[in-house]
Amino acid sequence: MASFAAIALVSLQDDWRGVPPLARLAVHVAAALAVALAIAAPGADPGPADGALLAALTLAIVWSANLFNFMDGSDGLVATAALCGFAAFGAATLLAGAAPGAFFALAGAILPFLAVNAPPARTFMGDVGSVPLGFLAGAFGIAGVWLGRWPAWFPLLAFLPLIADATVTLVRRILRGERVGEAHRAHYYQRLNLLGAGHRGTLILYGALSLAVGVTALAALALAPGYGWAALLTWIALLAAIFAGIDYHWSRFTRASP
Repeated sequence: MASFAAIALVSLQDDWRGVPPLARLAVHVAAALAVALAIAAPGADPGPADGALLAALTLAIVWSANLFNFMDGSDGLVATAALCGFAAFGAATLLAGAAPGAFFALAGAILPFLAVNAPPARTFMGDVGSVPLGFLAGAFGIAGVWLGRWPAWFPLLAFLPLIADATVTLVRRILRGERVGEAHRAHYYQRLNLLGAGHRGTLILYGALSLAVGVTALAALALAPGYGWAALLTWIALLAAIFAGIDYHWSRFTRASP
């Protein structure tokens, strides 16, 4: 909770008056490291191997926090994905025989916000909403794996549309030598919006994808856990096909634009 509060406070300050990127990142790393230590090495003095593990977990949580922020550019998109993902976490916790109340409460708390964030949005999430939600998704996802409540593929699949769009876009921009800190319209949801889908059409597609991956993740966890990685790879292939289709239409759109 202390780490969550630190993330929320620096995000609020960034919304309000702005925070230098390095200072903001330092808070993200410190908060994520504290959670990684609590999960993987509580009360221990980590050795070199543990240090590499802690670095990987810290990086995963920091990326989760920031990718939610990167994806929060279309009405209702992140709120819907978070609703589906945390509801899936709650159902999976229930299947594991643990108390699911925190996850269902978090999903339920998103509902009234989604009512005013759906297109046309009257209220916006801002960094103070998106970054802490992403932080919780990463922290809870890793903690569930560590506690044996779900396999590693489960949280990846539950939030796959957000993870895939943000990660592929970042990698492509790095490979092109672009400055990743600059504003852009390279995300697939942004291109889909500009291609004519608008906020409503973009939400319909990404909302349907978020619901579908959540149902798939729960079905695989309950009925065939051994096929979880296959389910994840299948959805990655489907999203790759969708992204390729958006790329195709985007290239035609940009060539036709004056």
